[in-house]
Amino acid sequence: QVQLVESGGGLVQPGGSLRLSCAASGTMFRVNGRGWYRQTPGKERELVARISRGGTTYYADSVKGRFTISSDNAKNTWFLQMNSLKPEDTAVYYCNVQLGVGYTDYWGQGIQVTVSS
Repeated sequence: QVQLVESGGGLVQPGGSLRLSCAASGTMFRVNGRGWYRQTPGKERELVARISRGGTTYYADSVKGRFTISSDNAKNTWFLQMNSLKPEDTAVYYCNVQLGVGYTDYWGQGIQVTVSS
């Protein structure tokens, strides 16, 4: 059973930075991609950033140039460096991993990020 645990969230002022971490445990067989999503009340969960098995990265337009996803595959940990944070980045952030030929999704429990003065 795969378990994901996020850390690093919290309250930050606009323009500030946070670094989210996702630590995975369990059998990580055939990792197809690791990512970060976010969700606000009343809205669908949206993809923020993803790094593929081969290292290709994807970013939502709203975070390009401000967020960076990285991964330490040996430690089954990945990160989201968030700079120049804006109030609209406020959300619950979820880490995600897709495993196996069926691209099965596994999720963390979510962590709150609040950008406010």
